[in-house]
Amino acid sequence: MLDAAIGSGRHERPCVFEAFARRLPDGRRYGIVAGTGRLLELIEQFRFGDDELSFLQQNKVVSSGTIDWLADYRFTGKIAGYREGDVYFPGSPVLIVEGTFAEAVLLETLTLSVLNYDSAVASAASRMVTAADSRPVVEMGSRRTGERSAVASARAAYIAGFTATSNLEAGRQWGVPTMGTAAHSFTLLHDSEEEAFQAQVDAFGPSTTLLVDTYDVETAVNLAVKVAGTELGAVRIDSGDLAVQVATVRAQLDSLGATNTRITVTNDLDEHAIAALRAAPVNSYGVGTSVVTGSGHPAAGMVYKLVAHHNDAGQWVSVAKKSTAKATIGGHKAAMRTLEGGIASTELIYQAVDGRPDVEGRELIVDLVNDGVADARWLGREGTRAARDHREQALAELPENAFRLSRGEPVVPTLYR
Repeated sequence: MLDAAIGSGRHERPCVFEAFARRLPDGRRYGIVAGTGRLLELIEQFRFGDDELSFLQQNKVVSSGTIDWLADYRFTGKIAGYREGDVYFPGSPVLIVEGTFAEAVLLETLTLSVLNYDSAVASAASRMVTAADSRPVVEMGSRRTGERSAVASARAAYIAGFTATSNLEAGRQWGVPTMGTAAHSFTLLHDSEEEAFQAQVDAFGPSTTLLVDTYDVETAVNLAVKVAGTELGAVRIDSGDLAVQVATVRAQLDSLGATNTRITVTNDLDEHAIAALRAAPVNSYGVGTSVVTGSGHPAAGMVYKLVAHHNDAGQWVSVAKKSTAKATIGGHKAAMRTLEGGIASTELIYQAVDGRPDVEGRELIVDLVNDGVADARWLGREGTRAARDHREQALAELPENAFRLSRGEPVVPTLYR
């Protein structure tokens, strides 16, 4: 497209692109925006180096004139959108990219790959946090996704309310709190379960978490308290009928005097399994596969569409698709969430040129990039923590039925004005 647009002379037309989701995953009532901070950093770094240009040239992907253009590429336009951690609904203009066609069209795949994955993870993670009912949830899914996605998913889950991750790179790069426990292989390495527990307690002290289901849970709990004492920090259970197992282990720990020892459970949990354990004496949860795969919806379904451009007279022209079931609404948009008594009632999307409607609500669009430079507020560790805080504030605006795990329609309707 870039090569052909340069050929037609239209590549320098000022344009507005918009990233949005036509719908939420089936049965979901809201989505969480995540990935914005990552995306802004990636856009600032997005360049075509000698290796990339040589590949394009040798494979005749584009013309030599386009290769020369790409050699000097950097995004110099403007980006606005929803704050990371905010709630979104069908049609919400999550990201608005302004620049020349050439500059902006190159960002489509990068934008969608980041927002679709991170938002899918955060949306699922938020449901898990709700199901956990204030008990900590830890992200442990690095082994169930790609090596780069593992870091992204840890960050997205943290924004959505998870308390920590087992992924150390997410801790180093994004400041996500890290924690972990021993695996079964550590127990199997030693000549006895007691020897394995002793080695772990010697290394980390009695506040550590001991894995108690390698062989026999009852025997292991007795050994764990014998080795660590009644100040044992926690035990982890990774198999079996968790509701029954947890109740049995809690009673056993209490009988041994380890009344403050916590119980953490793992074993292929998702939001529904977590909710089913709400009445059990579980202290924390570890979630792997389900969170990094969006709990069955690994992509948020966002698209990146051209909604406006300059004509030859330098005037803005709205453009939109009319495709069956894929029609879009043109124009440079803004959005606000109308509120009734502090609770969201509609997602109101309007043409920016018409000005803000005179209704009570919260403006949703913030500046993210100006003249190609990202706003530092949304970047790095500080931006990640700010997104986590904002997610909590955004959820507080939603009606109570937003947090039901049963299938339902988006809890707030999208209206265009």
